[in-house]
Amino acid sequence: MLPIVGRMSADAFFDSSLLLRVGCGSGFSGDRTDGAGPVVRTLVAEGGACALIFETLAERTLALAQQARSADPEAGYEPLLVELLRPVLADCLAHGIRIVGNFGAANPPAAARRIAALARELGLRTPRIAIVTGDDVDTPEHRAALRENIGPAVDAVTLVSANVYLGAAEIAGALSAGADIVVAGRVADPALTLGLAVAHYGWGWDDWERLGRATMAGHLLECAAQVTGGYFCDPGMKDVPMPHDPGFPIAEIDADGECVITKAQGTGGCVDVRTVTEQLLYEVHDPGRYLTPDVVADITDAWLEAVGPDRVALRGVTGSARPPTLKVNAYHHGGWLAEAEISYAGPNAEARARLAGDIVRRRLDGALPVRIDLIGVMSVLADDEGRAAGRAQPGAATDVRLRVAGKHADAEVARRILREVTALYTCGPAGGGGVRTAIRQRLELLTCAIPRELVRAGWHFLEETTA
Repeated sequence: MLPIVGRMSADAFFDSSLLLRVGCGSGFSGDRTDGAGPVVRTLVAEGGACALIFETLAERTLALAQQARSADPEAGYEPLLVELLRPVLADCLAHGIRIVGNFGAANPPAAARRIAALARELGLRTPRIAIVTGDDVDTPEHRAALRENIGPAVDAVTLVSANVYLGAAEIAGALSAGADIVVAGRVADPALTLGLAVAHYGWGWDDWERLGRATMAGHLLECAAQVTGGYFCDPGMKDVPMPHDPGFPIAEIDADGECVITKAQGTGGCVDVRTVTEQLLYEVHDPGRYLTPDVVADITDAWLEAVGPDRVALRGVTGSARPPTLKVNAYHHGGWLAEAEISYAGPNAEARARLAGDIVRRRLDGALPVRIDLIGVMSVLADDEGRAAGRAQPGAATDVRLRVAGKHADAEVARRILREVTALYTCGPAGGGGVRTAIRQRLELLTCAIPRELVRAGWHFLEETTA
């Protein structure tokens, strides 16, 4: 490993003799907004070449953002963007800490404009903000490729969004051109970190070994506190210090792409071989072929080593040539989901809840398929077809919440569930109360891979958009 140099300057990021340290400020849309502050304070204290990533997209998040943009042309980016950046933007700009995030979601240009406005509000210098483009493939020119790779189902639905997973090249290019902040939409999660590493160390895009290693460093960072004990903890089984305040992670990435995972100073949680192992294997279907837009990573010979308190090194990752295709997620309207709940408590509560569910099912008389859960008795391990209900033995639960849910293409048919559960106030078994109902349009997923040459990825600076 390269030594950590205890200094920081605006141009330290481009000094490849310095160890690159990448902190994570968010692991998903809706994550805590106070996690980045301790990370940035740690980066400033340690010095060197530093950067901060914000990962805010899950598979469905982008479709929801596209709906928001359709309603408001200046919306569609991460709703917590300002809350995430306000506490750390000044320090990042003052100390040359680059920021890379997919918080642009469905509207990276609007996100970039909002960040520029935030800098003005805080009285800061104007940051150079780069915008990554090309992930949106819900266009006429891509429809043939979607039809060919998804099938005729794509013509039978109304698409809400279709986005391809871009890689790290545009991020690295923007950083090398002097961007302080890179705003992306749908890029592969590890690409946020890989783009920083390539820009810092100057690796070639066919340096598969280093690309594979840095990709897995990004994979360890991408879910934030998931690698620092947050999602790991299980009382009495896997105890974690100060679980109310797990520090967000930092990866120290060396010139060969190998990394040490640690966390923000003065925080709770923990980083040990167990927490890092769980995140390393997270969403990895084939350890020998972890497909990303930039490289195929291989962790079959990788190992983890504790190298200090809250410090774990990842070694032995390799990589091979990137795949010829890029993954596309296409979301479409999938009918209306209606949900309604009511509680039963006291003696014989479970029997009353079961009877209430049966009453609703009979009243609906096959108008739509429904799922009935007895929360606290049978819900997480139940199934949509109701087979588990027949196997579950009635118990003596005294506090049960009944949930009835169903989906239908016609919103009015779906709303019948809401009316029938509400009617249980007086028409159902004794003692029901606390009814809550909701209906929303459902999103469903079609996925495929398309040839990468069909995707026109790029980037530009914000001022080039507004000039």
